Amino acid sequence: MTNPVFQNIELALLDLDSNNPRLPKSYHGSKEEKILEYMLLDGSLIELMLAIGKNGFFAGEQLLVVKSKKKYKVIEGNRRLSAVKLLNNPALATVQKSKIKQVLEETTQRPTKIPCLIFNDEKEIHDYLGYRHITGIKEWKLLEKAKYLYDLYNNNYKNKDFYNSCKELAKSIGSRRDYVERLIIGYSLFKIIEDNAFFKIKNLDDTTFYFNYIADSLSRENIINFLGVSIDDKNGLQIDKVLIDNLKLWVQWFFEKNQEGSTRLIGDSKTLTLLNKVLGDDKAKEAFVKKSLSLQDSIELTDESDVQFITYLNNSIKQLEKADMLSLKVSFTYDLIKDYLNQNNSLLKKIADSIKTKELSGDEF
Repeated sequence: MTNPVFQNIELALLDLDSNNPRLPKSYHGSKEEKILEYMLLDGSLIELMLAIGKNGFFAGEQLLVVKSKKKYKVIEGNRRLSAVKLLNNPALATVQKSKIKQVLEETTQRPTKIPCLIFNDEKEIHDYLGYRHITGIKEWKLLEKAKYLYDLYNNNYKNKDFYNSCKELAKSIGSRRDYVERLIIGYSLFKIIEDNAFFKIKNLDDTTFYFNYIADSLSRENIINFLGVSIDDKNGLQIDKVLIDNLKLWVQWFFEKNQEGSTRLIGDSKTLTLLNKVLGDDKAKEAFVKKSLSLQDSIELTDESDVQFITYLNNSIKQLEKADMLSLKVSFTYDLIKDYLNQNNSLLKKIADSIKTKELSGDEF
């Protein structure tokens, strides 16, 4: 890597990166006004304008740029460039106009020469950005990280088998191999979902999709198998083996809302753990997937209920053993505690009768 060259560059010569990983894919290739609109609505751009407008552009926060024809494309620092562009030309804004007007009234600084580091090749910036935004101090959102790693892997790290490519990539940015692998595979699935128009789920697109649901799902073996994800160390993700119908179901469970505005599942760790358990049991899987039984009812068809049952019995025995140890020390009479004892006896008899009845009838779902 050659050393970058520092230079103060005229604002008019600096272009926003229309393929910036922080932009949703639906905005890629958009004109400057459209990108600025997204920046204004999604980020804290007004606050950044206010800071730069009052204090000027901090020289220690140089933009990282590459030469693009007669101008420069900003690879790192698009939010700062957007803020400076709007300070100098507020007419570019299509939204937040009143807030921008207020910023202009409260500030005096309008930087027109911006400190930049010029690189010969865009690829030279990638490893630095990977550390800074994925494991460093200025983290991107998870989908932005995944897209960046996916592109970086396909452009620069595909020369080895999948395992070692991910290992090398992770090392270059100071991260873990399994984390990098999960995000690359997750983004591959996201691209399939995106290519299928998010399975036409109302109001679902790249700005409303929770990528962490995919990333967290890929740490659970039975969900991976249900989706048909084949992770081959030599060839990476086998896209053609992904079960599209199952992927569609997965997306519907977490993102398709009913008339009450609720989804069938929420994407927290507990739910994903239960879903993983259900999808690993044939009877529970059929009940949940084909018969639309609730996740909680489906989990009761797995051995999870057996584990919970024994755990509850063991806990109750331990509690009764503690009560037994205190029985000679307390001041209660038998008349005062007999209702508690009778209730315990009744519950034990009820449990025993339920087990016996189930054995005799051979009840199954």
